[in-house]
Amino acid sequence: MVIESLSGVRGYDSELTDEFVQAYAWAFAEICPAGKILVGRDTRQSGVRIKTVLTDALKRAGRAVTDLGICPTPTVQFAVEDQKAAGGIVITASHNPLPWNGLKFIGSDGIFLDVEEMLQLKTRRMEIQKKPPQIESGNGSIEKYAYVVDDHIESVLALPYLDEDLICKSCFKVVVDAVNGAAYRAVPELLHRLGCEVIELNCHADRPFPRNPEPLPENLAELNKAVIDNRADLGLAIDPDGDRLAIVSDSGKPISEEYTLVLAEILVLSKFPNLDQKVVTNLSTTMAVDDIAEKYGASVIRTPIGEINVAKKMRDIDAAIGGEGNGGVLLPEAHLGRDSLVATALILQLLAEEQRPLSEMLKDIPRYEMIKIKVPRGNLELDDISEDLKKLSNPEEYDFQDGIKLIWKNRWVHLRPSNTEPIIRIYAEAETAEIARDAANPFIEYFNQLSAKD
Repeated sequence: MVIESLSGVRGYDSELTDEFVQAYAWAFAEICPAGKILVGRDTRQSGVRIKTVLTDALKRAGRAVTDLGICPTPTVQFAVEDQKAAGGIVITASHNPLPWNGLKFIGSDGIFLDVEEMLQLKTRRMEIQKKPPQIESGNGSIEKYAYVVDDHIESVLALPYLDEDLICKSCFKVVVDAVNGAAYRAVPELLHRLGCEVIELNCHADRPFPRNPEPLPENLAELNKAVIDNRADLGLAIDPDGDRLAIVSDSGKPISEEYTLVLAEILVLSKFPNLDQKVVTNLSTTMAVDDIAEKYGASVIRTPIGEINVAKKMRDIDAAIGGEGNGGVLLPEAHLGRDSLVATALILQLLAEEQRPLSEMLKDIPRYEMIKIKVPRGNLELDDISEDLKKLSNPEEYDFQDGIKLIWKNRWVHLRPSNTEPIIRIYAEAETAEIARDAANPFIEYFNQLSAKD
């Protein structure tokens, strides 16, 4: 099954047929304004075929195409903005394992297409597949942009928050696990430029993913061990398309991808104390974000889940920083997209300023435990049972932007229907996993009972 959603298109590479990819290329060529279209991909071997079909179709549609080769998703976003391009396409399935692949679509503003734009694109793709247009060999063109990763690195080094000399003097030792994905060269090169000693794990573009590629704590055993064995200052794990960053501390323990944004937030907000800066994140990101914002006199605005929702809100309110609890950091001075290079640079700057190990710094940061559960929902719509759900608890506050979030002073539960499966995702966070589980249990039992009746 091919999944077409706000995050783009994903499916087994065999399901992304030439006809399917070609239809999306022609549809995108139609909705994009005049100008060149940039195309990049991650390291999946199926991306070679998909890119060939995609770029040929765009050329036949009369578009000027710039082939960026293998590069992180944020590199494509940066380049679209930097080159004032009409749009961009990234061939990637993000954190999905092999044999998945997919397409992500970027508008001329450098951020992903929103719900309405993706619906328009999908509708036109379906029309084209039913009745392909008569497209002769157009007057389009294809050129290569071989130094896009280097230009992206230069832009990160120029960020106003960085003191390159200070970081270089710290002589950090860093282990990088790029899972043989798109950031296999970009992150190690950035670290070298910042004076770090770099130990590379899984930094090869021509090898398959060595493990489950999502940078979750349970998938980082090799990185944990390498940090300890090399007495490194920290370990960095990046997902296959290079937009998410997870961190392992000097003690060899993952700190949870939720805290990548928290650390970056500390660095940025420390430059603007008590100036009511805005931080944007989604509904399911740790409330440690709120604690840090309060410390620096900033405020937090929460959005529905999805990078595009965070990015658009950041742009609308001129936020200082934003991101998601999956290791995604968005910094407006760079570009409005999750970027593992930006996150890496901000965290190194924080460590250089603090001049103490990350494990010691973490003791001063509020820590919470989060649980994530899936339960069946059958044919029920969440809106139809919202009153029942409210009666199961007595929250101090509700949020209905994306499903239902029930909020108390020291805990929350977020109920969110999946866009692709007949399930409800239940997220809960509290000071301990036990309290989080207790908060979630009434809702877990409610849906399990409904499922048993069916």
